[in-house]
Amino acid sequence: QVQFVESGGGLVQPGGSLRLSCVASGIIFSIQTMGWYRQAPGKQRELVAHIFSGGSTNYADSVKGRFTISRDNRKNTVALQMNSLKPEDTAVYYCNLVPGAQDYWGQGTQVTVSS
Repeated sequence: QVQFVESGGGLVQPGGSLRLSCVASGIIFSIQTMGWYRQAPGKQRELVAHIFSGGSTNYADSVKGRFTISRDNRKNTVALQMNSLKPEDTAVYYCNLVPGAQDYWGQGTQVTVSS
């Protein structure tokens, strides 16, 4: 059974940092392209960062230079380091394959950026 479990969200002030983590199970993690997605209230879910099996990365323009995605194939984990957070980064963050597999969405982790 495929499962993605996200953690690390919370409430942070503008300009602050958070590190999200996702543990994957039920897949051959090392060969997968993994992504972090987010969904803000009233908006569609969007892909903000993804990392290929070889370690190459891509970012949405809105987070480029502030977010860093990484992976540890030994631990089946993918992380998202988020710096210089803005109120518009407030959303529920999810990890999934790229493209996102409908049946594999987890609960996500809430990130709220507010003073």
